[in-house]
Amino acid sequence: MKKFVKSCEKLFVWNARQSSQRNIAFFAVVVTLSMVATMMLSFPLPAQNLPTRSQTAELRGVWLTNIDSNVLFESDRLKNALQNLKQLNFNVVYPTVWNWGWTLYPSKVAQTVIGRSLDPEPGLQGRDMLKEVVNFGHQQGLKVIPWFEFGFMAPADSQLAKRRPQWLTTRRDGSKIWKEGTHDRVWLNPFRPEVQQFTQDLILEIVRNYDIDGIQFDDHFGLPSELGYDAYTVALYKKEHGGKAPPANSKDPEWLRWRANKITNYMKRVFTAIKAANKNCIVSVAPNPQRFSYEFFLADWEKWERMGLVEDLVIQVYRDDPNVFKSELNYPEVKTAKSHIPVSIGIMTGLKRKHVPMTQIGQQVQQVRDRNFAGVSFFFYESLWNMTKEVPQQRQTGFKNLFPTPTSYPNLIAGWKP
Repeated sequence: MKKFVKSCEKLFVWNARQSSQRNIAFFAVVVTLSMVATMMLSFPLPAQNLPTRSQTAELRGVWLTNIDSNVLFESDRLKNALQNLKQLNFNVVYPTVWNWGWTLYPSKVAQTVIGRSLDPEPGLQGRDMLKEVVNFGHQQGLKVIPWFEFGFMAPADSQLAKRRPQWLTTRRDGSKIWKEGTHDRVWLNPFRPEVQQFTQDLILEIVRNYDIDGIQFDDHFGLPSELGYDAYTVALYKKEHGGKAPPANSKDPEWLRWRANKITNYMKRVFTAIKAANKNCIVSVAPNPQRFSYEFFLADWEKWERMGLVEDLVIQVYRDDPNVFKSELNYPEVKTAKSHIPVSIGIMTGLKRKHVPMTQIGQQVQQVRDRNFAGVSFFFYESLWNMTKEVPQQRQTGFKNLFPTPTSYPNLIAGWKP
């Protein structure tokens, strides 16, 4: 490389001496610089360098949950976390507000239905965690979009399940327990008017009472497709099918579609209610990829997006295989959604028993950027740098390299350009 540059310098000097015409010298400079630049760009960047982005707007988010994390359970800890995220040039947080059958904020709706206004976790007592996230977050310039994490799901032994057993749905054999890892869950029936009203009341309570920037749902706002055989739903299906019972096969296409359409209709109702309460509240959805989301959770986000019910889409692409990860970014429904609304990609940064190296995180962020998505969000806060085999300082440096400078949060309601 040094020999090449020396040769270029000699060429420039020779040209300058041999001609009195300044345009010839100028041409030599241009040619030389062009050749040098070409050679320099042909060398690969050091492997340890993480991808960066200089665009003017990029969603840079992280989910804050109370599962395997205590970030929400103490005011100073929460404040420090938000300050750290701001220093690392994040611009949006998604704090959970509905989890384990409880609200994580003081709720009059929950008090009436569940018999308790707040999750009994000691670290949440005597404070309003959501108000703190909103206030601290906005002080740091972060957007705050509460995450309705459990959707229609609840622990099998929750107060909600015990007090409202008639609200639960079942499999064809009458069983209710749905396993999530080692946990026993049950599901509220999203087709029952009482369940729909309760859920909508919780959502609107947040939208009306907090200065939030949006509210987010995921595919827990659907229903596992093996469920839906409870007496209420079967009677409703028979009523709309001339007395015919639902198919025994839970994956029957028409049976899938009928239930998914009911959930879509409810999503439309919720969207309309949110906008009536606060037209500037962003409606965000963070589902699994469409095929899984629809077939296993009856959450047809592709249809929701086409109907204009989603203003911000963050697809959870939690895949380790780089080829599988890339393929999920290239599906037609993803590309179509990108042409309408901001679409970001959810990236796994680790779990309690699963380490994800910083190199993989950086590579996946680059894949997202190469395809001009609106940004990325990471699941979840604790595994950014506290729950990992790499030392915290190394991880924080990695995220600082990913986001070296601040950038604005994409305008999700008006003025968005894919």
